[in-house]
Amino acid sequence: MGFLSRLFGKKEEETTIEERTVMNIQVGDIITYDLEDYQVVGNLTYTVRGYKWQAYQLQSEGSSIWLSVEMDDELELGIYKTVKEKVSKPIPKELTIDGVVYYQDEHGHANVSGKGRGSNVNGQEVEYYDFSNEEESEFLSIEIWGTEVEVSKGYEVEEYEIKILAGSK
Repeated sequence: MGFLSRLFGKKEEETTIEERTVMNIQVGDIITYDLEDYQVVGNLTYTVRGYKWQAYQLQSEGSSIWLSVEMDDELELGIYKTVKEKVSKPIPKELTIDGVVYYQDEHGHANVSGKGRGSNVNGQEVEYYDFSNEEESEFLSIEIWGTEVEVSKGYEVEEYEIKILAGSK
């Protein structure tokens, strides 16, 4: 292609990247939280009778955390970290972990779809239990995947604490 063709010829297609919010995070995006950068390596979408919420797996060099995003009456965001606490069925209505007493708020079954590292649970159903302490400042999430029980501790965060850099369109 000659100089004049490049100058006056067809312009290359411009790539537009969708502005990211906590509602449209994609696998590959970079999330900055608490002065640490994380790559979004997985995404789980939970669905119960048309109601949906998201969990994003965030990976940094030193740790892995989950960002929970739920639009109920208002936006609810939480940071969760898997703990090694052993909990078995039947799940009690009250649990004490690391000296904190948690009370069951919710229990149900959700259909799950996943992307990235979460794609291995695509189409599965999970049994979930949500707990909070008395002050509702600390949370506990229990998920039962077949015979495996996963326990995560978390706390609420504000949207302004999360910075998102798009890693794809």
